[in-house]
Amino acid sequence: MEMTGSLQQILAQYPLDGSAVSCERYGAGHINETYLAVTSHGRRYILQKINHHIFRDVPALMANIGSVTAWLRRQSGDPRTVLHLVETSDGRSYLPREDGTFWRVYDFVENSLCLQQPETPEDFYESAVAFGTFQQQLRDFPAGTLTETIPHFHDTPDRYRLFRRALEADALGRAKEVQPEIAFVLEREGEASALVDGLRRGDLPLRVTHNDTKLNNVMLDAQTRKALCVIDLDTVMPGLSLYDFGDSIRFGAASAAEDERDLSRMEMRLDLFEIYTRGFLSACPSLTAAEVALLPMGAKLMTLECGVRFLTDYLEGDHYFATHRPGHNLDRCRTQFKLVADMEAKWGQMRVIVDKLAR
Repeated sequence: MEMTGSLQQILAQYPLDGSAVSCERYGAGHINETYLAVTSHGRRYILQKINHHIFRDVPALMANIGSVTAWLRRQSGDPRTVLHLVETSDGRSYLPREDGTFWRVYDFVENSLCLQQPETPEDFYESAVAFGTFQQQLRDFPAGTLTETIPHFHDTPDRYRLFRRALEADALGRAKEVQPEIAFVLEREGEASALVDGLRRGDLPLRVTHNDTKLNNVMLDAQTRKALCVIDLDTVMPGLSLYDFGDSIRFGAASAAEDERDLSRMEMRLDLFEIYTRGFLSACPSLTAAEVALLPMGAKLMTLECGVRFLTDYLEGDHYFATHRPGHNLDRCRTQFKLVADMEAKWGQMRVIVDKLAR
């Protein structure tokens, strides 16, 4: 595919290995525009246009990524195990353009693959290893020096505050249609602060968290299918290990799609919960006893929080999450609440699994 003049001008600002000969849209991401650039020497690079409407402080965002990847790179001899930012010819980690856009370049992770869904239980296990390793390698990183690229992202009490505001306003008169869902949320408000209170008291350590722990943010070795590195570091922020673990369980151990209408198909699969917990704990032995004890709560609260966010957006008129049918956000919130209820029903079994694997 021929490059546009604009992309050629952008790539010309980077000291690539050879001159760029092609640049095509790449991947399935929805936030940033991603391109695969190939040079005359056969080297491949990832070019991204950063979505500065979502990430409004691009310098802080890139400072986060630069400091975290530099730290990780000092701990690994394989360059494929850490994303590598390519600096511009004048030494910057990103390229600001006169049109107000921002661009960056990464080395392409060669001999790797990226899956949208696990093809085997081992794939899910390897994603746990990847994110557990990420936590372990950054255990001594001064997490408080990072900027919150999305403030209050996993502040569950704040998500409740926003929910109550939307409920009180009831801008579209939808509250009367969703009384069971509203009751479900309010019945669990007492637990909403369990994680942030643990952090505030000092019971839980502040850590570097990824905050988007989907399988498609893990690169696997193309031959061995073993975890190489995690990608998409835009939401790397200070937070709790329980955020990353919990969100992984929320979608990775679910038996149906996030927007499944038939709730009878949705449950939290204990076998997948055990697989992920085993991988995460094996890769991150630095987790404290308090963190390990709260792993099930991390899974429950991240799922509850997500459901609250979907319901809030529904009440406000579906402004945040993209919808593709009427009631789409309502369907999404119901699947999350079904998962929460199923976790509550399986709470004892979840605890037994964690205790067994933590020995």
